[in-house]
Amino acid sequence: MSIRTALYSEFIGTFAMVFCGTAAMAVNETTGAVAHEGVAITWGLIVMAMIYAFGDLSGAHFNPAVTLAFAVSKRFPWSKVFPYWMTQATGAIVASLAVHALLPQSEYIGATIPTIPHMSAFWLELLLSFMLMITILHISTGSKEIGPVAGVAVGSIILLEAMFAGPLTNASMNPARSLGPALVGNHWEPMWVYSTAPFAGMLLAVGAFKLFVTAPK
Repeated sequence: MSIRTALYSEFIGTFAMVFCGTAAMAVNETTGAVAHEGVAITWGLIVMAMIYAFGDLSGAHFNPAVTLAFAVSKRFPWSKVFPYWMTQATGAIVASLAVHALLPQSEYIGATIPTIPHMSAFWLELLLSFMLMITILHISTGSKEIGPVAGVAVGSIILLEAMFAGPLTNASMNPARSLGPALVGNHWEPMWVYSTAPFAGMLLAVGAFKLFVTAPK
């Protein structure tokens, strides 16, 4: 698959994921109509749908931490990491601009702002990211990375983690997803949590997978 097609897929997939997920949060913030459970379900379903739509075209990363983890695990070429990162960040920012334009009454537009101490939020986001990536590693194969068969499993774990951790950290697990609302809505505190914990958790998952699954017997 050409890099042009892959980047198109990553942009649309990341845009759709961030737009639908944060729009659900913004609607719930302003009207209360969606409820926490609805927000979690929205995140899970849109991720599942985008994996089925674009898994064969780009691997359906939609997350800079996932891209780095696949590169470190030698399932993804390093030459494509930066283009993927830039495309994912752009998709997330454009999505947040769209949510802000459509729902200007929303103060947070889906920003990731923890309700627990920042260090606790860091460790929780690290664990959430670890669980997400270890799931991805065990159900993905070869060059497809997050292929179509992974849609239900990845969508389900994101829904699950958003259900119980959403009220605590908004269950980001994705630096691009946090960057969009932070930049558009000027909600930067504590961006350091969401720009470090997902990378740390997913790299830890890669290390665990290599040690316990792919290490020589």
